Amino acid sequence: MFNFLKGVVGGSGGGQKDLPYNIGDPYPSAWSSWSHFRGTSKDDGSPVSIFSLSGSNPQDGRLAAGRNGVKRLRTVRHPNILSFLYSTEVETVDGSGTKVTIYIVTEPAMPLSEKIKELSLEGTQRDEYYAWGLHQIAKAVSFLNNDCKLVHGNVCLESVVVTQTLDWKLHAFDVLSEYDGTSGTATGPMLPYEWLVGSQYKSVELAKSDWVAIRKSPPWAIDSWGLGCLIYEIFSGMKLGKTEELRNTASIPKSLLPDYQRLLSSTPSRRLNASKLIENSEYFQNKLVDTIHFMEILSLKDSVEKDTFFRKLPNLTEQLPRQIVLKKLFPLLTSALEYGSAAAPALTALLKIGSWLSAEEYTLKVLPTIIKLFASNDRAIRVALLQHIDQYGESLSARVVDEQVYPHVATGFVDTSSILRELTLKSMLIMAPKLSQRNLSGSLLKYLSKLQVDEEPAIRTNTTILLGNIASFLNDGTRKRVLINAFTVRALRDTFSPARGAGVMALCATSSYYDTTEIATRILPNIVVLTIDPDSDVRSKVFQAVDQFMQILKQSNEKSNAGDTAHAGSLGLASMPGNAGLLEWAMSSLTLKGKPSDQAPIAASNSVRPVTTTTAASSETPSMAPVRVSSSSDFADAPAPPSPTSTDGWGEIENGIHEEQYSDKDGWDDIEPLEEPKPSSVLANIQAAQKRPVSQPKPQATSLRSKSTVKAVATKDEDDDLWGSIAVPTPKIASKSLKVKTSGAVEDDDPWAAIAAPPPTTKAKPLSAGRGRGTKAAAPKLGAQRINRTSSSGMQ
Repeated sequence: MFNFLKGVVGGSGGGQKDLPYNIGDPYPSAWSSWSHFRGTSKDDGSPVSIFSLSGSNPQDGRLAAGRNGVKRLRTVRHPNILSFLYSTEVETVDGSGTKVTIYIVTEPAMPLSEKIKELSLEGTQRDEYYAWGLHQIAKAVSFLNNDCKLVHGNVCLESVVVTQTLDWKLHAFDVLSEYDGTSGTATGPMLPYEWLVGSQYKSVELAKSDWVAIRKSPPWAIDSWGLGCLIYEIFSGMKLGKTEELRNTASIPKSLLPDYQRLLSSTPSRRLNASKLIENSEYFQNKLVDTIHFMEILSLKDSVEKDTFFRKLPNLTEQLPRQIVLKKLFPLLTSALEYGSAAAPALTALLKIGSWLSAEEYTLKVLPTIIKLFASNDRAIRVALLQHIDQYGESLSARVVDEQVYPHVATGFVDTSSILRELTLKSMLIMAPKLSQRNLSGSLLKYLSKLQVDEEPAIRTNTTILLGNIASFLNDGTRKRVLINAFTVRALRDTFSPARGAGVMALCATSSYYDTTEIATRILPNIVVLTIDPDSDVRSKVFQAVDQFMQILKQSNEKSNAGDTAHAGSLGLASMPGNAGLLEWAMSSLTLKGKPSDQAPIAASNSVRPVTTTTAASSETPSMAPVRVSSSSDFADAPAPPSPTSTDGWGEIENGIHEEQYSDKDGWDDIEPLEEPKPSSVLANIQAAQKRPVSQPKPQATSLRSKSTVKAVATKDEDDDLWGSIAVPTPKIASKSLKVKTSGAVEDDDPWAAIAAPPPTTKAKPLSAGRGRGTKAAAPKLGAQRINRTSSSGMQ
């Protein structure tokens, strides 16, 4: 029999040196004759608890009870029972004889009495934590009595330990035995090791060894008495000395007192079942118990219950014991988020609790969960992550952002949701400094180029603002190709006034990256014409920008005259005082609040508004109320980029954007002007002047610009000067008639020839008397006449 029990208990080791765990310092208390040590695994260093029991005689009754406890602990599994990991029995020989030691290795835990001293909880928080702990032990006792028909026999303070997550767990199974009250032939003690139980913990019938009465009592009778002893010890703060002390109820909470008295009833059959204690006791109905219980059965709750719970959780955590929130609620919350059972508002609670952790703990416990969430297909989770990126973004390493986070975030640039596109755009302010040049120039700028023609005017505006803010992280070559084109060719010509204002301020904020030639030939000609912009905010920003760039040119000139040309072409914003913080987010992509000029499209006060297609939404929106930008009548005809087809997940990269196909060129190299809504007359004049600063076409000729002209400008090589056509003087009408192409297309060297002069309104004059044509009037069909001229002159 001894060999059999030894085989059940024993492990593979033949001594303590073979134990795969390191034994550390002991705790000051443990149940019965056991010793409780801290320990670690030799494999990975993970913490464990090690219990040991020694005896000089192999037939010692304590060793026999210990073997019973090992067997029971190994076979009985429950969330509120201490988890078994390993056991072994070791024999050592010394001068006086043989010594036998039993080792049990379990999950890390410490005695309840030590943990209570460590936490030092008081008042309501103490009662809430005790309620949660008693709730757990009552469930363990109910499981043993009602489900397994087992009797623990010694429920008390020493038989309860607390894990690292502050859960209370039952152990000390040496006395545990089957309940044989249903067997009519059973004789003798039902609990063979009941002599290990202290007399102060024994119920009346157990103290008298009245096994007949015990077998007639319900299975929970002995352990319900033990629960009453446990309640007395934790609230009185002292170990029970004798049974009579249980009558002192001064320290017992009033809401628990009736149940406490029923647990200690002198009549075994009238004692309260542990399951009834859990279900009916008013004491267990508090915030902490309800919160943890909800989290543990979260997968059984519907979406409405989850959403309501997690919206209240951030405020609720302030009212609960902080140690319990950090060690119990926090692991439950991270697990729920990682496995998808938590709603999006849970992220707010996670970040709030995470803010209470140290920097090292935050990196180990919070960031891994957040990184995993970026791969989530739940759009609400993605929105929540981007909304709170300012709280954790700085803690993410550059490598993690570049390799693990950005690939998931970038798909939001082409998402069908404007909210997600805008949040993705704003998140780049934190992520861009941590991106590699490959992702910055080869990926991010491609997306920003698309967003500058987004259907939402506010997103176009914020794209310009973002580009101005991240310009310092781009390399010199990329800045040369991108910045001026993005700010002048697109932003300054946008029909949305805040977008034009953002373009002006972005130029100011990045002025240190432009040389004097670029300022004089490409920047000033584009911003000066906006001094007559219909929007007062744009005009004020333009005058500020003109002053700034003129001062840069003046400083360059003074240095040149002084013979110091080393820095003459690189004076910028850094030398201009009072320009800090030029770029801030303009507005939300959904609603705009402010003056009417920011809400309505540009229109001069003395001009007639062009007729455009309007929508019902724009006609019903008051001028001063928040307006959805995309529903404004002035943007009804604006071209919209193709929408992604994905309705969930991070979306698929559309519009021809594929990271593996990126070239070294950037999105603003060859910019094709937008087919924008027909602007007001003032804005039309401004845009015409921007596109041909030297010539001054007549206002009525603006509308004659053809799509072929637009395409002619857009197909120029990236290294060509976008404004090269203005260097060619306007051709005379006589010579113009001799240079008409056979295809009727506009010349490549002068794409603006179509608006150089109004179409003829009188009969054509004869070419020349010296060519033999006589003075015959021109043919009615001008096209046929041009063909004849070409043929006669020999031009192909």
